[in-house]
Amino acid sequence: MSGIEEILAAALAAGLDVVAVTDHERIDAAQAARAMVAERAIPIEVVVGEEITTLGGHLLGLWLERRIPPLRGLGWSIAAVHEQGGVAIPAHPLVPYPLCAQGWTLRRLLASRDPAVRPDALETFNPTFFGRVARHRASEFAARHDLAAVGNSDAHAAEQVARGWTEFAGVTGADLRAAIAAGETSAHGRFHPAGSQVATFGRQLRKYGGDARASASARLGRGGGRDLGYPRRVDEAPVPDGEADER
Repeated sequence: MSGIEEILAAALAAGLDVVAVTDHERIDAAQAARAMVAERAIPIEVVVGEEITTLGGHLLGLWLERRIPPLRGLGWSIAAVHEQGGVAIPAHPLVPYPLCAQGWTLRRLLASRDPAVRPDALETFNPTFFGRVARHRASEFAARHDLAAVGNSDAHAAEQVARGWTEFAGVTGADLRAAIAAGETSAHGRFHPAGSQVATFGRQLRKYGGDARASASARLGRGGGRDLGYPRRVDEAPVPDGEADER
């Protein structure tokens, strides 16, 4: 899959002002992207995030500084994002599939007396099959429950960046946060052509296999570890499994 430099180049080419990097169960690549932008004066803002696998579906945590552990309850995970001062957004919701938050779970959290477990927004556009299935349902749910609507590309390769996006007043991450809090965002995008994601899924499986072999070699002292998707210093130790899971 694409590395950080390719992702940033694609985001710039697409004219994005802010890009959130949300790998599965890791934030190190997002932090590297933020540092790269600062060091090279690249004219785009990076939001450090994570796509967290919870027991109630995938959750996007934005503006994070520490990784959120996976496989906890959805409410627990949302509260953990909020504890860091982050923003919590259920990803590709309302699809009858374990990786997607269901309506009854979201309604229960929204009705909770504990504001820490309430989501801040809802992903109402996702260009994948999941997003196509639930596009109208998610938009109606967000409107009914006064949740900000956001669009995301769910990109696993540079050519998929900006297939989905969020429109808001302003050009900075702070502007985006304010728009989400005020419910003044709108979601847009283009769905992937039917069947086009089969190749992406195949590339993901090959990458996971290669990463697993590289990690095993590093543990045995026979290699430098897996490719993290961003430049690493020669003297920097490989990242152990669990600290930066595969995307």
